Amino acid sequence: MTLRKVNISILIVAIVIFLLVIHHNFLSLSDFLRRELSDPSPLGLQPIDFIPAAPQRLADERNDKEIAVVIAASDERLGGAIAAMNSIYQHTRSNVVFHIVTLNDTVDHLRMWLRSPPLKNMRYRILEFDPRVLEGKVQVDPQKADTFKPLTFARFYLPNLVPHAEKVIYVDDDVIVQDDIVELYNTPLKAGHAAAFSDDCDSTSSKVAVRGAGNQYNYIGFLDYQKETIRKLAMKANTCSFNPGVFVANLTEWKLQNITKQLEKWMALNVVEELYSKTLAGSITTPPLLIVFYKQHSSIDPMWNVRHLGSSAGKRYSPQFVKAAKLLHWNGHFKPWGRTASYAEVWERWYVPDPAGKFNLIRRHLEAYEAK
Repeated sequence: MTLRKVNISILIVAIVIFLLVIHHNFLSLSDFLRRELSDPSPLGLQPIDFIPAAPQRLADERNDKEIAVVIAASDERLGGAIAAMNSIYQHTRSNVVFHIVTLNDTVDHLRMWLRSPPLKNMRYRILEFDPRVLEGKVQVDPQKADTFKPLTFARFYLPNLVPHAEKVIYVDDDVIVQDDIVELYNTPLKAGHAAAFSDDCDSTSSKVAVRGAGNQYNYIGFLDYQKETIRKLAMKANTCSFNPGVFVANLTEWKLQNITKQLEKWMALNVVEELYSKTLAGSITTPPLLIVFYKQHSSIDPMWNVRHLGSSAGKRYSPQFVKAAKLLHWNGHFKPWGRTASYAEVWERWYVPDPAGKFNLIRRHLEAYEAK
């Protein structure tokens, strides 16, 4: 009987210790999740969702170095962001983490879509962007309030979106990647440069004239040189502009130079003085970037931003060239999810159908609009 009592006592002690260990781990996990989901941001960039690790099999197959990719995902263009991320993920063995910036009313739809089988192993973080951060910095026409797209400014706030990264890639939602994104990530940036862009005068873009775009490739096409504030900057009007839809950023340098504050300064000045050119029909994100990065940016390989595929419904590049491109960019009026853009079939290969069916309606409306 004595031995039996001893065994029971030992068993009870073991159970108590086991329960204490579980309780301690649960508290630690709760604390971690609380910190992960409630980390306050002065800019309203709130972490909503985070997938911290891929399954062990996939983690073993992919390289350990984390590649941060930032992309904005508005509800009416969500299918574009999904296709872009799928094309990046399927072409790399690197440890890519997507930082998806969206608005509050899109989060549930996005989360549902990301559960689709082709995407379920992607690592991602969903961030909610608060449009109030743009108050006083963007002039919104009350008659055209519906056309204002706050997420286009997410690229200005990269250090707030990915605070612990030293380097990030930003891509628009109307792109498809056809090579390993790590090559773009490894773009060398010169000392003192906070970003690398694709110049508009590069060999791939300058071969094709974009009808109706005015001085598409020069600063004068984006800035009003009749304004004294612009003239005082002594920037040459014929300076080659760059495309900010795909770029690599050195966030250490970005923070040192306070790039975000510089961009906000020019945004606020434009509200008062209307410094942007009217010739390019409402380009409001490019001008402040051109000012801040005037002759202070590095260049990416132009094959990593083969653009203007959305400038018309016609095919402006040969099939061989499109196949060789590392990144295709449908900037312009015709988006690939509208079916009338050139090489929309390339985009279709990477599109994952919307489980909610909402994007199908958007596509039909866009097709009808483009047909007018």
